[in-house]
Amino acid sequence: MATPKGITVAVAMSGGVDSSVAAVLLQKQGYRVVGLTMQLWDYQHVGGNIYRETACCSLGSINDARAVCQKFGIPHYVVDLRRQFESIVIENFIGEYLKGRTPNPCIVCNIRIKWGSLRQKAHEIGADYFATGHYARVQFDSQINRYLLLKGCDSTKDQSYALWGLSQDDLSSTLFPVGELRKEQVREIARSLKLKTAERSESQEICFIPDDNYARFIRQRVPEVEKKIGAGEIVDTAGRVLGQHRGYPFYTIGQRRGLRVAVGKPVYVVEIIPEENRLVVAQKEELYRRGLIATQVNWIALEKLETPMRAFVKIRYKDPGFFAWLYPQSQIEVRIEFEKPQRAVTPGQSVVFYQQDVVLGGGVIESSF
Repeated sequence: MATPKGITVAVAMSGGVDSSVAAVLLQKQGYRVVGLTMQLWDYQHVGGNIYRETACCSLGSINDARAVCQKFGIPHYVVDLRRQFESIVIENFIGEYLKGRTPNPCIVCNIRIKWGSLRQKAHEIGADYFATGHYARVQFDSQINRYLLLKGCDSTKDQSYALWGLSQDDLSSTLFPVGELRKEQVREIARSLKLKTAERSESQEICFIPDDNYARFIRQRVPEVEKKIGAGEIVDTAGRVLGQHRGYPFYTIGQRRGLRVAVGKPVYVVEIIPEENRLVVAQKEELYRRGLIATQVNWIALEKLETPMRAFVKIRYKDPGFFAWLYPQSQIEVRIEFEKPQRAVTPGQSVVFYQQDVVLGGGVIESSF
């Protein structure tokens, strides 16, 4: 890469401490930095607690990002992506739940909105590179002529799982300034710079559901969902009716709370059958699966999978991971067989494949077996 002087980097600034530090670090390295903050939704349209201003891309977040930019003389722009976010992320979120699946909207947003619409805007204003505050790293491997996505150095904050959908083109112009740092180092830098965002807490909920109430959000956005779906049967694996649920979109694989069935021992949702509006529950042992089928697969460290490969696999963000064998089915589909059965494999969630710190690729869980 060329020397920083004269190179423009557009930084996606969420208003949090990570992206704030990323922007200032790049400026101190000599880059010409421009801050871009996405406006993705309005509180009056998503509902929930309208006074909770800590969520990503909220009005408070936009103001925090602007304050950091003003402090360091960084040009700052708010990019209105509400229409794209609604049609791509929110509609997918609702649609997946109505299919009995559990989506991961942050991953869809990263791939389609942040590295899609926002990165395109960065190019339109003349930026040479695009940067974010993610805890991940990019390296170019000259032997295979590919850009690699690596885990962040802080294993407790690594966000490579959420970036498996990035393409070679995306990675070729992406910078992750905090990827080599630990979270506490980032906060210390923010404190030393007296950034407004230094002590800001991390948002845990999905940004457009600030009250973390998925059922409320779906009912509000799809008013007919109660009449269309309504209550249905909760059955055991033998088909015996144990009780009634309030609508299958409001449950997920592995859920125990809120089932309101009494069978003398804890039971969990092991299957959702949307076409029958039915939940299947069983004891914890029935949650375990030997493998899964992944679709929408994107390969990063290799062009395609041609022969079976052993890899380290994660099936959720906080998953510690495990070893499995990957078997190619097509360019965008992989059969994964676990070396040890795994609990609560959830359709709609992402599965990501690793070799040590390198992200081989990832996909969306279609089904388990």
